[in-house]
Parts: sequence; C-alpha cells; structure tokens
Amino acid sequence: MKLETVRGEILSLCKDQHGCRYLQKKLEERSPENVQLIFLETCQHVVELMTDPFGNYLCQKLLEFSNDEQRTVLINNAAPEMVKIALNSHGTRALQKMIEFISTPEQVSTIIRALTHQVVELIQDLNGNHVIQKCLNRLSADDAQFIFTAVGNSCVAVGTHRHGCCVLQRCIDHASGAQKAQLIAQITEHAFHLVQDPFGNYVLQYIVDLQESCFTDPLCYTFQGQIPQLSKQKFSSNVIEKCLRGADPSVTRVLIEEMLNLNELEKMLRDSYANYVVQTAMDYADPNTKTLLVEAIRPILPAVRQTPHGRRIQSKIMALDGQGRFSGSGTPNDRSSGQVPLTSQMTTTHQNHSPSVNGYSQSMNNQFATPFSGSYPQYPTGQSHPMANGSNFAQYGTELPQQSSYGRLPQVNGNFF
Repeated sequence: MKLETVRGEILSLCKDQHGCRYLQKKLEERSPENVQLIFLETCQHVVELMTDPFGNYLCQKLLEFSNDEQRTVLINNAAPEMVKIALNSHGTRALQKMIEFISTPEQVSTIIRALTHQVVELIQDLNGNHVIQKCLNRLSADDAQFIFTAVGNSCVAVGTHRHGCCVLQRCIDHASGAQKAQLIAQITEHAFHLVQDPFGNYVLQYIVDLQESCFTDPLCYTFQGQIPQLSKQKFSSNVIEKCLRGADPSVTRVLIEEMLNLNELEKMLRDSYANYVVQTAMDYADPNTKTLLVEAIRPILPAVRQTPHGRRIQSKIMALDGQGRFSGSGTPNDRSSGQVPLTSQMTTTHQNHSPSVNGYSQSMNNQFATPFSGSYPQYPTGQSHPMANGSNFAQYGTELPQQSSYGRLPQVNGNFF
C-alpha cells in the first residue's frame, strides 16, 4: 500500500498497533516525501502521540529520520508540555529519543527552558529521572548547568530520594572541575543529614571513592566530634568506615583519636555496627595510632571477650602481637585500593594459608598477613606454635584457644569474600 492512499488518516493510524508499524516501515524507507507527509499530519499532535502507547514509537522513529528543520518544529510543539511528557511512562521514552537527536543550539535552548524549573520534581519521579539522566549524557557540562544548580540547591531532597541519590552521583560524574567542586561543597555542607539516610549515605561514599583528598578530607572533618555516635548507626557506620579507608593518614588519625575514650570505645566494641568501625580503624591506622588504639582496647577485652564482636577484636590483636607489628616497622594498608591485593595464591580459602594450631587459625583479617604456601604440623594442646612470639602470648595465656569464630570475613575494596 502506498502512503498516499492513507493521506488524511495518518494520525489515527499512529494510535493503532498495525498502523503504527506500517508508518514506521515507511519512515525506514528513508524517502523524504514519506517523512514529510507523516510529519505534516502529526507535528501538531506531537504531545498526544508521544504519550500514546503506540504513537510514542512512531514519534521516536520520526525524530530519527526527520531533518533539523522538522525536528525543531517537533521540539517546539512539545516544549509547553515537556514535563508532562517526561512524567508519562510512554512519553519518557519518546522524550529521551528527542533529547538524543538534538543537533542545534536552538533545540538545546528549547529543551533547557522547558525543563529548568522542575528539575527536582523530574529527578524524584520514576520516569522523569531518566529524562534528566539523558540530558546529562547528551548535553555539554555548560548546557547542563541548570541541572547542577537545581540539585545543588536541593541536595538533601535529591540525595535522600531513591532515584535522586543515583542522579546526584551522575551529576558528580558529568560536572566539570569547577562545577564538581561547587556541587560537592554543597553536599558536604549537608553531609551530617545525608550520612544517616538510607540513600544519602551512598552519595557520600561515592565522593570518598573519588580518591581526591580535596573532597574527602573536608567531608571527614564534617563528622569530627560525632564519630562514636555515627559509628553506632547502620547507614552512617558504612560512611565512617569508608572515610577511614580513603582519607589521608593525618585525617584518619583525627577520626581514630575520638575512639580512644574508654567509655565510648567499650560501647563501640559492644555495638553491632561500631565494632566494624573499630576493626577498620585497626587496619588502616598508621603504626603509632594503631598502637594507641590497641593499648586502649586491651583493658576492655575481658569485659567484651565473650561477645562475638569481642572475640573478633581479640583474634585481630593476637595476630598483630604474634607478628610483632608494634615495633614501629609496620605500615598501614594501601589507601589507594583498600586492602592489600590478594595474590592468586591467596584467592582460595584462607584456612589454606593460615598457620593452624589445634584447630585454631590465626586471623588473616589484619593487613600485614602474607601468603603462606606450606602448612604447619599440628601441635599437641599446651605447646606453643613455632611462629608465635611466646613472650607476647604469655600476657594472655600460653596456649592458643581450641576453637575460634572467624566472625566477619576480611574486606577487599569494601566487599566481603
């Protein structure tokens, strides 16, 4: 059937499943006459068609095969209702295609004017947030300034939203140097609110993962004075651990010093979240700070030894003592990549590389553990392990315990294995 035979009926065909497919095939023939005929009968109805279950597919195809002049007319006709289109489950697809094919400064300006006053509303919508992300992908950093301004001024509303926290991270990705610095400064200003939120905490972790001290250090100092409190909360404890791993050693030292108060430290060791913060602090502290932290923990151990958290901490300290790491020769973990990378030899179960005495494996959680290619013989109960420093172990008993719970597995780049 030639397209001319349906002249005057094209709009109704756009809303029909079979008619829409027929018109799409005619557009794919790349005939300028066909494109012009379909364009003339649909351009005034673009809002209606973009939100139609079938018509939106025709609009997407028309935007792909139309020329710049035709595309400009379609964008101008859609502009007054562009937010409505973006919020629609069908319209969001057609609008993303429209943004994908913009090609002139005039078209860019029309898109910006249509969306600029309702950026936050779009970000918080299931459909609309994809339109904003398409703008970030398609527009230059300068053209996307209207998005950075909106999210920066409403970073709490955006960052604490299920969809908004993802869009805020994409904004950080696409912003230029000055734009990124401004946006992160606004986020840092509200960090104490974001850090305790189920979604906002991911935004702060993302900033730390940039591994740029000019962003990480000010963020860490925002939490100064509240480290024990934030460590005992589910969401903020993850951010504090991330800060201990990613901040400069001098900043990490400041954070750890807040934990050295015996009353607070005991509460942290007993807490189901804060005890992991303490373990991370032990892993990433410089040698002098590590010594201070371990010596502060020792008097508390008898009171918490019977708890699962206490046993893990005790195991970590015994492993450090056994390797003599408090002589000042130890070095903290590599901060550029989290834990010391595992070699291929160590990617098997950690029991294969941990000296075993009477069924007890020395903890491999500490950062100074080294690959162990062989295996030590079993020793009868009561005999010291040949690799143990007898004088150090004597402070806590001459025998290693018969059984031990591994508790939380060691982390590699923030993940458990």
